[in-house]
Amino acid sequence: MADYEGVDVTHRATVPGPADTAPHRDAPPLLSDRLTEWARPRDAGNRAAVAALIEEDSILAREDVQALLLIETGCGVFCDWPRFEDRYRRALVLDDGEDAFLTFVIAIAFPRLVPLWRLESLGDRRLGIVLRALTRLAGSDAIAVGTRTGAGGC
Repeated sequence: MADYEGVDVTHRATVPGPADTAPHRDAPPLLSDRLTEWARPRDAGNRAAVAALIEEDSILAREDVQALLLIETGCGVFCDWPRFEDRYRRALVLDDGEDAFLTFVIAIAFPRLVPLWRLESLGDRRLGIVLRALTRLAGSDAIAVGTRTGAGGC
């Protein structure tokens, strides 16, 4: 299992079947590992955006998202943020939460102004992912983002 800045990056676009449970020496690397490898030498924005997509998992698992965002070359895979930003709202069917999440991920990877009211559409899980990505973008590993426990109202 690979780890990218505290995020479990094990990702499979398909559910493993019985034949997939045994280790394969010739098995291709997981998409998450390939994206992490691409992002590693890049700027903090690319690293944070890739980590957010991997952590969120369901959007990156979609074939239509992969076809629009990812470019496969003989040297590996990479994210084409400008192309994705230009086309994703026209090419993908997204609910409000997915659209808001991708808006923030693009702004993290490829700096853009984002209306903060879009945070309302994220839901708790995606909000946490975006906040963790923002802390990575800022270069901080000292800020914990997660669920508070024992935070009663009285």
